[in-house]
Amino acid sequence: MSSNLTATANDTLNRVAAEVGLPVAQDPWSSQDPDFERMRYLLNIVGEELSQAYPWEFLVREHQIQTQDTDTGDYPLPDDFLYMMNQTGWERSENVPLFGPLSGQDWQYLLGRDLVSSTIYASFRIQQGLFTIFPQPPPTGLDIRYEYICRNWCIDSTNGGVPAPSVKTGADIPLFNSTLISRALKVKWLDAKNYDSTKAQDDYNQIYALLTEHDKGAEILSAGKNRRYFPYLDGFRNTPDTNYGGL
Repeated sequence: MSSNLTATANDTLNRVAAEVGLPVAQDPWSSQDPDFERMRYLLNIVGEELSQAYPWEFLVREHQIQTQDTDTGDYPLPDDFLYMMNQTGWERSENVPLFGPLSGQDWQYLLGRDLVSSTIYASFRIQQGLFTIFPQPPPTGLDIRYEYICRNWCIDSTNGGVPAPSVKTGADIPLFNSTLISRALKVKWLDAKNYDSTKAQDDYNQIYALLTEHDKGAEILSAGKNRRYFPYLDGFRNTPDTNYGGL
């Protein structure tokens, strides 16, 4: 995120309550008020939707698979897996990209052609909750890495401060910027109550645009036809990563 300004779930609930004209509560998470009860459910919906909406830097994780001689080629996804970051797969032992994700047609083609012995690069697909590698079984000693977005968007205050996929107490801390999640929650609550949310939606859109713009660095865009590859040597088009200039 562009800012580490976070707040507890209770603070977020009271902030929205004050904005929509509700009296703040000492412990809104335990409140029996129907408006706070609804807001508690909506807070978790908002957290799940924001996690899916953009690859926030604080949700990025790396996963490693090191193939063994007893492997089948089917590997469980990480417990906190939400979705894979495109084009981040790499096979480090051979320093080559991991091909994929394969479509169902690609997968069946490789199996049907029996290309295991002539396959140079490892390929993958995600199906039925598994990260599946071709060839099957895979060669021993592959060092596969990929980045993914995790689903743990808050901190569990009752379990040693570990990341969690949902808020369960008022002391839990959503990791999204406090302004962003409170504005998103305000829109949800107004819509649920059938109130006009036009201005609230505009406010949310504004902070969402600002935070996604600043969440990560941006590459330099060239208006010319030639692209720059500095500081990386482009091994696919000109030189290898090492031993260039040698015999």
